[in-house]
Amino acid sequence: MIRIEVDPLPSAAALDELWQAAWGSAPGDYAARVLTRSLAHLGAFHDERLVGFVNVAWDGGIHAFLLDTCVHPAFQRQGIATRLVRQATEVARSRGALWLHVDFEPHLDGFYRGCDFRPTAAGLVRLK
Repeated sequence: MIRIEVDPLPSAAALDELWQAAWGSAPGDYAARVLTRSLAHLGAFHDERLVGFVNVAWDGGIHAFLLDTCVHPAFQRQGIATRLVRQATEVARSRGALWLHVDFEPHLDGFYRGCDFRPTAAGLVRLK
């Protein structure tokens, strides 16, 4: 059974293991650098193992942003990412955000539409 926790404190090793499996590289000191500034973050756990994650960054006001949504490949296609995103949406709402933004690659369009996101025009500048 998978349980979702709001604002868990996963170890750097647990985050590194999940990131390595999901993204192909470890995030380094993600918890200290990023999570301390977030509106919320959610973890999906199988027993005590971190198998999914999403971060809800924010501007300190009414805008929140989903970042780093991932599920370990061995646990994909079980609805875990959908549960994470839907619960992150509720947490952002309950903590005062009026808008929740997400950027994603085209192959994820159906997933995010299924989580009630609508397409919008946006811009992007590559800085490095």
